Amino acid sequence: MAKNEKDAQEREVRIYSLATTVNECIIFLEEMAGNRLLPIWIGITEGQAIAIRFSGIVLPRPLTHDLLLAAIKTLGYTVEKVVICDIKENTFYARIHIQKGSTSHQLDSRPSDAIAVAVRAGCSIYVEDKVFARCQTLNKPITEDEVSKFKADLKNLKPEDIFKGLQEKKKEPKEPKEPKEPKEPKEKGDEGPHPESDE
Repeated sequence: MAKNEKDAQEREVRIYSLATTVNECIIFLEEMAGNRLLPIWIGITEGQAIAIRFSGIVLPRPLTHDLLLAAIKTLGYTVEKVVICDIKENTFYARIHIQKGSTSHQLDSRPSDAIAVAVRAGCSIYVEDKVFARCQTLNKPITEDEVSKFKADLKNLKPEDIFKGLQEKKKEPKEPKEPKEPKEPKEKGDEGPHPESDE
């Protein structure tokens, strides 16, 4: 596969917002060259690890993600990028790409850990196209009214709401339809109600 074809499968994103519910966090990743928001449910601890990077708080000892990044750098590697690369059975998967000279490795990771490392390393975050295709996304609010409604909707938003439409489509019986123009095939989508939980 050509390099430009491979790169075309990944969309660069950045952290749009981090919302906290009773016992978990929702991180919203904003598509930089589009208008989609990808919500990923993560634990409170992981959310704090991401948020603390932007808070300006200086801790007396390194957190786990600080330690991981220090270990990578001590071994002579740099973090090139992190990629949210797959979703199976409503669970997101990620990889941390590290490099030293001509040697490179991809480390399997939870998205929350990968993003926590990315914000510390200052590297880019990407989401593969197939991840966008396999789950429902939100559109970025534009007006102040849309922003207010968006924040109000967050209070009642649950992980299953994001995947509900996808699951309903799978259950609907197939009925004969009039022939349509052929479309590009999409890969089939593959944790429970919490998309990124580890249990």
